[in-house]
Amino acid sequence: MTSAGASVVIVGAGIVGASIAYHLAVRGHRDVTILEREPSPASGSTARSAAGVRHQFATEVNIRLSRYSIERLARFTDEVGGHAELRQHGYLLMITEPGAWGAFQDQVALQRRLGVPTDLLEPAEIERLVPGTKVDDVIGATYCRLDGHCDPYGVAMGYLDRAKALGVTVRCEAPVTGIELSGSRVTAARVGGESIPCDVLVNAAGCWAGAVGALAGLTIPVRPYRRTIYMTEDRSGLPEGMPFSFDVASGFYVRPEGNGLLFGLTNPDEPPSERLDVDWDWLDSVLEAGLRRFPVLAQATIAEKKCWSGLYEITPDHLPVLGRHPALPNYLDASGFSGHGVMHAPATGLLIAEEILDGRAHSIEIDDLRVGRFEAGTSTTETNIF
Repeated sequence: MTSAGASVVIVGAGIVGASIAYHLAVRGHRDVTILEREPSPASGSTARSAAGVRHQFATEVNIRLSRYSIERLARFTDEVGGHAELRQHGYLLMITEPGAWGAFQDQVALQRRLGVPTDLLEPAEIERLVPGTKVDDVIGATYCRLDGHCDPYGVAMGYLDRAKALGVTVRCEAPVTGIELSGSRVTAARVGGESIPCDVLVNAAGCWAGAVGALAGLTIPVRPYRRTIYMTEDRSGLPEGMPFSFDVASGFYVRPEGNGLLFGLTNPDEPPSERLDVDWDWLDSVLEAGLRRFPVLAQATIAEKKCWSGLYEITPDHLPVLGRHPALPNYLDASGFSGHGVMHAPATGLLIAEEILDGRAHSIEIDDLRVGRFEAGTSTTETNIF
């Protein structure tokens, strides 16, 4: 069976796919269909995110993506109509290793050059921001007051609601099972036995982007990794409005969430998978790292029913894959954000819409993010990954 099709088919109704559809629609290009494999949109990695948004990256392109995106999130209700619930309490990155401190000072200089008001803090200033933090081994910290966290589901649904009001179609329970080609062009996406013709196909499938790309015979180096987020029952004495706080050496992070605290630490030895069960075996290691920096956590009670796991979409250099594929000019990538899809979704929607409608993204230069970098060996690794 062949459906009526759409000019643009977007695979994935998470926050990135929603942003792309919205940005196309507001520019008048409304013949767009989003295909989502789940029963409802924004129910995968978007809904399971730790929701952080930050400017504090080591690469210029990520800083530029953050600057644009966080400005949009701050004006989200006025510009889009939804609710981003942006809370700019800052990101606090604490450094204990002398070699790392020099690198972070260089990063702050880059961030400031690009208009980001990041500060360098002494250990005593850390204690004022987060009382009770153990800082005897801390050399210094970086802090940006414009960083914070948002409501990823609210952002995604805001984009989707506005896009649908403008004429975009969203189809759930519609997993893409094939991509039809004619020569060097995509002609249709298949959902089961249905063929959906399209002029452009956008792969915004998140951690499943590699599998979707393979349907078109492409190698997209995006792999899924489980990340578990733990919650406490109460704030355990940490202040209201505390920043999203990171112990850089261990990777432990903590921030307020509702009446409790949200915290976590990546297990570097966990292999790629699509597991979504909570990793209780890893909790002792997480708490050991957390208690060394935040002793007040010893007073906390773990809220077992509030803990969850989600999937990161990881690339080899921890940078996203954006733009047209050189082998299939009407196939575009928008995936591989390596944990930064929520914070960079507004910029991604803008840039992919430009790539489709103007022939090339131009508001922010994305050549360093195109998939060809892996084959050419020109990728630059983002080092500020937690």
